[in-house]
Amino acid sequence: MGHSDMFSLAGKVIVVTGGTGVLGAGFVKGIATQGGIPIILGQNGEKGNERVAEVKANGGDAHFISVNVLEEAQLVSAKNEILEKYGKIDGLVNGAGGNIPSGVLQPTEDVFNLNIDGMKDALVLNLWGTIIPVQVFGPEIAKTGNGSIVNISSVSSKRAITKVLGYSMGKAAIDIYTKWFAIEMANRYGDKIRINSIMPGFFLTSQNKTLLTNEDGSYTDRGNAIIRNTPYKRFGQPDELIGALIWLLSDASKFVTGMDIGVDGHQLVLFIILNNHKHISQHYLQQELRMLHQPIKQEYE
Repeated sequence: MGHSDMFSLAGKVIVVTGGTGVLGAGFVKGIATQGGIPIILGQNGEKGNERVAEVKANGGDAHFISVNVLEEAQLVSAKNEILEKYGKIDGLVNGAGGNIPSGVLQPTEDVFNLNIDGMKDALVLNLWGTIIPVQVFGPEIAKTGNGSIVNISSVSSKRAITKVLGYSMGKAAIDIYTKWFAIEMANRYGDKIRINSIMPGFFLTSQNKTLLTNEDGSYTDRGNAIIRNTPYKRFGQPDELIGALIWLLSDASKFVTGMDIGVDGHQLVLFIILNNHKHISQHYLQQELRMLHQPIKQEYE
């Protein structure tokens, strides 16, 4: 197998939940570019059909199914539709999730009077919106003998970021679920199926756009605070997640499972420095690592 073949997704049928979202667009594009067949699951039929048309216009194949990822019966129906049409499922990208207004704690609100229902809703959307698709599609993926599941975590699972408590708890739960499930699947299936997660940094999406940008396109105070704390001094673009996604779905990552891959223009910088500049003192690196794990200050409000 050549190096280029290692990253090929040719003929692989890969389910993408949240495939109609902003980040989902990049996932669908990346899979199709590598020869895979993205199965787009989401609730926006117009977006879903547009993305299928785009893939087919470029010579690929794709399929859209309208699904709520929290409804197991809908996912089972989607699974049966995919198997009838394609005969197999090779992979799953759990792109559904995100922040919801009722799961946000505003700076003026009482920290001891949380909107518990809102926090639960955010937790359910992100955590169970990941677990339920794995339960439904996982057995079929394992049957291929070389399946891959990719969850979507967030930098907010590693750093305390104001306001988005419900979302952060959901993403932190995905982190431990990914590690735990990797072990349990390996105990039962060996290397026939693996599970990892991608940890995006700050990307502009429809859900956080009003938090990070003003109507005129300039950054809010919160947006500017994030930029100040990001060495690249910009937000990520959806296409910049494609490389990590393709790696995790392809044979290039066959011996990788239970890992959380950061794509954030930030935390990985230290490890690049460590590899390329051996003369940097351990004291400096330890100091920088401590900074990475400190809470984001109230300036993010």
